[in-house]
Order: sequence, then structure tokens, then C-alpha cells
Amino acid sequence: MVLATAADLCAFVDASPTPFHVCATAAAQLDAAGYLRLSESEVWPTEPGRFYVVRGGSLIAWSTESSSSATDEFRVVGGHTDSPNLRLKQHHDLSSEGLGIVALEPYGGAWLNSWLDRDLGIAGRLSLRSGEAVLVHINEPVLRVPQLAIHLSAERKAVEVDPQRHLNAIWSQQPGNFLGWLADHEGLDRDDIVGFDLMTHDTTPSARIGARSEMVSAPRLDNQATCFAALKALLAAPAVPGIRPVLALFDHEEVGSTSERGAQSDLLATTLERIVLAAGGTREDLHRAVAASVSASGDMGHATHPNYADRHEPLHHITLGGGPMLKLNVNLRYATDSVGAAVFARACEQADVPLQRFENRADLPCGSTIGPLSAARTGMLTVDVGAPALAMHSAREMMSGSDVDTYSRALQAFFAPA
Repeated sequence: MVLATAADLCAFVDASPTPFHVCATAAAQLDAAGYLRLSESEVWPTEPGRFYVVRGGSLIAWSTESSSSATDEFRVVGGHTDSPNLRLKQHHDLSSEGLGIVALEPYGGAWLNSWLDRDLGIAGRLSLRSGEAVLVHINEPVLRVPQLAIHLSAERKAVEVDPQRHLNAIWSQQPGNFLGWLADHEGLDRDDIVGFDLMTHDTTPSARIGARSEMVSAPRLDNQATCFAALKALLAAPAVPGIRPVLALFDHEEVGSTSERGAQSDLLATTLERIVLAAGGTREDLHRAVAASVSASGDMGHATHPNYADRHEPLHHITLGGGPMLKLNVNLRYATDSVGAAVFARACEQADVPLQRFENRADLPCGSTIGPLSAARTGMLTVDVGAPALAMHSAREMMSGSDVDTYSRALQAFFAPA
């Protein structure tokens, strides 16, 4: 069962090279489970059911099938769909030394050296003159950013990567129009493309690795492992009277979440309000429901690196395969307090999975996630959780296959407390 879950995660990641594809992959599973996609610009159903909305690279799904009151609590599990990568500049066609070059720039906190000497595909969204938006996913080795040969480095060591000069990718032995090539590949007219959100991805398939295939090596585990585990938990969670489970997956976490679909947007708050209004409730009912609700903000966390154990808080070692993480920071880089911590600890006990408690070294800057942002936006009790991983923000990351399973089981128990 554990290895099967890890294999399913690999398939999810390989199908989802961009936030738009994460939403499409999740939507296909929601459709198969009987969820109905709604449009934000149309009137929503008033009868109970299972629904979801998509706004660009963000998705919110929920069920009201076990709800009998407009003031019933929400159990929200949040995550983010975006990952650090290299994205096409608007004017990207270059030529140098007789080669066709594509100008790229880093998105988010990409660990740039890890993107060198990789076979890269291209994926994303094209906006057409007709108003239609189409997804593209060319999972072929089209681009490559070659490393400088060691012989050309005066110090005979890795050269610091300049994001302006050193990330342009070779894609052809002849100068050419990259977007025109892409249009031809997809059977489109280049003149019909009036906008694009295109990004590169490692074409090497995700894999189970290790002597017993017990670990996962994959791109974008931060944070598609949470998207996968939370979606699996939502679909498997039993109905609990008086509880409305909500899955909230946001784009743009890696660049601060300030967008029309990020965690600082109105997307979650507006969706919760419309759920209450569709149930015949009022603004008063909304505030009562939110006050009774809890959100688990899920994002990957740092396992203790065996080669750099000194970079970790010595009293908070985190083990691959050791179970989900409860993430705490007294300076509110995470939203967890003792009340939220107790809620998630009970969920882990209910799921019979171990719980690890993470704190960052006090002398190193602590990362953050959507938890504090969505908590401030909604006023909802929020706890930051995750699963341990190594090599976060590299082009490829790794985690334990067993942690995929225990993470999802803990989130399932959070959705459906006993």
C-alpha cells in the first residue's frame, strides 16, 4: 500500500509540470469522484453536494453533503501548486555562436545550480486571440542550460550562477523563433498566441529509489506532495455530520502569494462565504462558521540532512520516514500555536501515525508558507504542517515513500475527526 501510494505520487507529479497542470490533474480526479466544477461568475447550487472551482493555477474543492447548518465548521487543508523553476521571458529569442537560445529567468527561490546540465521540457498556458486558454506539456528534452567546463574556471570549482547571464538555454543548432516552433508542435497558428505562461521542467521521470524502493526522487515535491496527499485525503475521508471539508490549493506561494489567486487573495474567503450563502446563511452565519473552523496549512519541510546536520536545530532532528511534521516558529513564520498543534496531534493519533515537531535554528532565517497569510486573511485557527524532504528548491528533491502515506492519512483524519 505504501509503495503504491508513492507510485501514485510519482504519476501525479509527472502529469503536473506547472500549477495549471496540477489543477487539471486534481480536477480529473475530482470529476471521477463526482465533484461538480462551478464557475465563479455563475450562481452556485443551493443543494448539498461536492464541488470545486479553478482560478488559474489555484483550486478549491469542498463537500457539503454532511452539512445541515450554515454555521457548520470548515476543515480546510491548504497547499500550494507552484514550485521554483525557470520561466520564459516575454522576449526570449536569442542567438549566439550560431545556436538558437531561449532567455529564461528564475521563478521563486530556485537552487540555480541544480538546473544546469538537465534535459528540460516546456509546459504552461497559452492565451489565444479567441479568448481561449490552452495547456501545453512537451515532455521532451528540448532545452538545456549547460554548465561551464571545469577547465574554464580559474579556481577549478563551481562558478556562481548569474540569473541574468547564465540561465539561457540552448534549444537548436540554428537560430529560430521558439514560440513559432512551439505553435507548430501543438498544431496552432503562431499569430493566434497573444499571451503565454511558459516554464521549464526536468524531463527525467519521478522514481522510487533506494535498496527497497522506499524513497521518492522527483521534481516539485515542494509542494505537489502536499497537493497529492491532501487530494487523496479529501477523496478518502468519510463524511462527518456538521463538518464541511475544504481543499485549498494556491498558486504563487513561492513569490509571496500576492496575486488574484494566491493565499493573500480573496479566493478562499470568498469561496467560504458563497458556501454559507448557498446554504441559506447570512454574514453572521459565515463569521460563526469561520470562528468554529480549523485550517491545516500543508507544505514540505526540511528533514535533517545527514551531510549537514549542523545546519539543523539540534533538539529537533527530523527523520525521513518519521511521519508528518508540525512546524512551529515563535516569530510567526508559521501560524501554529498550541491550540492548532493539539488539533493536528489528535489527527495523527487518530490516524495512528507518528508526529515530528520542527523548529528552525535560531541563527538561520526560517522559511514561511501560506499558513500565516491565509490565517490573517480569514481569521481562522491555522496550524502549519508538512512532510520531511531533502534538497528543497532543487530541480529534484527526495522524500520517504512511507511519509507520503502517513501524511495523507493524517490529513484524512484532520478532515474527518472522530
